[in-house]
Amino acid sequence: MDFTSPVFWVSLLQIIWIDLLLSGDNAVVIALACRSLPDRQRKWGILLGAGAAVGLRIVFALAVSFLLGVPFLKVVGAALLFWIAIKLVLDEDGGEHHVESSDSLWKAVRTIAIADAVMSLDNVVAIAAAARGHAELFIFGLLLTIPLIVFGSQLILKLISRFPILIWFGAALLGWIAGEMLVGDKVVLEFMQGYSAGLVDVVMDPEDPVGLRAAAVPHYLAGAVGIAFVLGLGWLLKNRRSAAAAGSH
Repeated sequence: MDFTSPVFWVSLLQIIWIDLLLSGDNAVVIALACRSLPDRQRKWGILLGAGAAVGLRIVFALAVSFLLGVPFLKVVGAALLFWIAIKLVLDEDGGEHHVESSDSLWKAVRTIAIADAVMSLDNVVAIAAAARGHAELFIFGLLLTIPLIVFGSQLILKLISRFPILIWFGAALLGWIAGEMLVGDKVVLEFMQGYSAGLVDVVMDPEDPVGLRAAAVPHYLAGAVGIAFVLGLGWLLKNRRSAAAAGSH
């Protein structure tokens, strides 16, 4: 490890920046999933959720090259994220308060674990790329996520308590990530390339098992469609639930 190398310091700054950006996604999920827990259980939910996020990143780090090339993996991951985002919107009013405390805690942790399992793959890939083969930088990047996720979750929880509308913004964020993930799947990229070569960019990286990446327009369009899908379907289902509840009275 050469501390005098400009490449080392550039890589270090890139990893810190990536962690600041990508850990926010995990912090949002943890905050949204823990918002209905009693105050005494929120800290446990945040700690267990952060532990799950970091643990999953370590697991994925050991098999990242293999996982990136698995067909339909990101399609399934995107579907799970869509489901989690819509579920969070439907539970906006904290309707899970009636569930016993222990069940609520583990239900929150389960939601966090599923979302983290989906999102952590991309996070690990980004950190690994920035580390440029330096194991110590990669480990530093993983460890840095712990305080960022824990303190980020607590901050977001406080904001959500004051401004419940932020739940919809959080769901929209998950919808964007799910849309991006969908067009990042190996099978989807190959289909897009067959339909029109201009929809994908060829990645000249021997460590990338896919070798393709969605071009800018389909990439951002997929994210926008993901937001519209989550907010539209969430709003529709929430209105139907409200109407059914009013009719039962």
